[in-house]
Amino acid sequence: MIYLLVTTIIWGFSFGLIKNNLAGVDPIFVSLCRMVLSLVIFLPFLKLKNTDNRFRIKMVLIGAIQYGVMYICYISAFQFLKAYEVALFTIFTPLFVTLFDGILQKRLSWLFLATTVITIAGTAIVEYKELSTTSFWLGFILVQISNLAFAVGQILYRREFKTNPGVKDLDVFGLLYLGGVLSTGIGAVIFTPWTRLQLGMTQIWSLIYLGIIASGVGFFLWNLGARKVNVGALAIANDLKVPVAILISLVLFGEATDLPRLILGGLVVVIALVVNELVSKRNPKMTGTTLDQPVE
Repeated sequence: MIYLLVTTIIWGFSFGLIKNNLAGVDPIFVSLCRMVLSLVIFLPFLKLKNTDNRFRIKMVLIGAIQYGVMYICYISAFQFLKAYEVALFTIFTPLFVTLFDGILQKRLSWLFLATTVITIAGTAIVEYKELSTTSFWLGFILVQISNLAFAVGQILYRREFKTNPGVKDLDVFGLLYLGGVLSTGIGAVIFTPWTRLQLGMTQIWSLIYLGIIASGVGFFLWNLGARKVNVGALAIANDLKVPVAILISLVLFGEATDLPRLILGGLVVVIALVVNELVSKRNPKMTGTTLDQPVE
């Protein structure tokens, strides 16, 4: 769980940086830069001796979905929403995690569903603002596609490593970023206005942080942590970034939010996490999937 918590803090800064420092920069170009930097960092660690072509192709495809599709939609949403709104609407990620895992296993855990609902309620408490404009709904839909892509990638990654226990994360993680580069690269070739791109030093340093730290180190720690917890804890950890991101946006980037709601919602999320961990340890059967169970 420590890997997920550390990554949550790292990612908390990303929302404000994208909204404030990279406003006006083509979102697909930003996505491509993040993936290229991440690939460069992990390429030296790539070791494929213990893998077959089928596994390698699956890793590339997972990366194309979890990172490529996710980033294109996620960063594009900042054109229509504020940073805290993007963070808030990621509350639906754990629902996608729970449902997709249940579909693959042909069963759903009531513990996962219950803790997911509690988490969604807690993060919804942080801030709720009803908007009826077209731009709002476009941004909302983009975030949900991003949530779905991220959730699908996490679950597929877990399942692939359960069937390939001899493979180490660090040895193949570059394949995920290669997939992300391919999908964002195709998008950038088609849609990015290359002749109009202009980057200042603040934007360059923001891209370096987002690419190397948030994407490179962050995703590695996240997927590593995703393999060490049950799906319920993973679903809840997905939403811990919401109050963290809103708090950072409030304090460091000057965005306004309701502080009492932030505190109350954060407490509900923490309570859901604690309940899930305690119940799953005392009664593993309630969690449906554990790391020592074979993939069905």
